[in-house]
Amino acid sequence: MKRILFALLFFITPSLLFAQNEDKLYERLISVDLKEGVKQEGVLSLKNPSSKPTRLAVILPGYPSVVRPVVENNVMTTSQLNGNFLIRARRHLIDNNVATLIIDCPSNSGWKCESSYQASLQRHEDVLKLVLEVKKQYPSIQQIWLIGTSMGTISSAFIPTYKPSIYSGTIHTATITEPYARNSYRELADFDYQKITIPQFFIHHREDPCLMTTYSGAQSITNKYKLPLITVEGGSEFRGDPCQAFSQHGFRGREKEVMFAIRDIINSGKASKNVIND
Repeated sequence: MKRILFALLFFITPSLLFAQNEDKLYERLISVDLKEGVKQEGVLSLKNPSSKPTRLAVILPGYPSVVRPVVENNVMTTSQLNGNFLIRARRHLIDNNVATLIIDCPSNSGWKCESSYQASLQRHEDVLKLVLEVKKQYPSIQQIWLIGTSMGTISSAFIPTYKPSIYSGTIHTATITEPYARNSYRELADFDYQKITIPQFFIHHREDPCLMTTYSGAQSITNKYKLPLITVEGGSEFRGDPCQAFSQHGFRGREKEVMFAIRDIINSGKASKNVIND
């Protein structure tokens, strides 16, 4: 069994719950049926109940990419991935224009969202069904952006290759750069990022200690395909496994700045800076 490498189980604490609620997000569990007895769920987060967002940020979390959220009184109180960078910092991404949709793995997936599934046409179809349900409920949405982190960048890379017209762009954070490293994912071996015809951006910590997500690898990919790379520097209170959510791999201490940069990309379609260091 693989080591717990990507933003894994993090039991909720009062401080984390306060951090999630301090901006008073309005959250709803969205669910669609995939086949008999199987559901695709996600958590929609809005600035307030009357929000009319124009952009939807589709959040594709890291290992094991199984969220199993609990939503009570219009807030996600806990999940199996509370510590994941994109989930714990989502409040910094949301504004009057931008809503987020945390993507779970289908209800029959077990404890892990397999990498082969995340690269598949079926993953695209399952996510799209949930996204279209959100668009149906919120017709103000004009653009849909994919945001993956760590193992979730398998999805942020493959999904837009199937039906790119659905999405306005895709953002890969702490992306898998070393598919042949121990415990890594072969699906991204020799992946051709030119197959992604929509705008794409990479965000990576200069000192990412995870052997599967090296900064030099991110440089190599972005140089080869002439794609924008935003380099993150600094942070604080690093702890745990190098490939987990609270090392530089998970942008610990730089969550707000990284999310602001993502929001800027989503709102403008371009990166206004190439280094985040304050």
